Amino acid sequence: MNTNQPRTIDLAALPDVITRYLGAHRVHDTATALTAFTGDATVIDDGRTYNGTEAIEEWLNRSAGEYTYTIRLTGAQQTDDTHFIATQHLEGDFPGGVVDLHYRFSLPGEHIERLEIEP
Repeated sequence: MNTNQPRTIDLAALPDVITRYLGAHRVHDTATALTAFTGDATVIDDGRTYNGTEAIEEWLNRSAGEYTYTIRLTGAQQTDDTHFIATQHLEGDFPGGVVDLHYRFSLPGEHIERLEIEP
């Protein structure tokens, strides 16, 4: 388990794979978002776990159509060479209407191996 404290970094300092994923996710481009993940990646969102490309693709498609919202990247942190946190501000027609979500990325290489999304 990683015990390093996250440090704030410039948004532009996020790895390209993260910014590619976030940009594709924002415009509901599932095909491009999917290319950011390893074949055996894991995504944890809203208390559910999605393992592998097929499950992640279903999650991306469902989350893209479930609600209408705007999303804006508001912060970035780095814990170590392979762990990053992107904070996004969402506003829309989902329960509560406004939320800041922390996207916790694990990157063992050039692709996302694990993504945990939580308030």
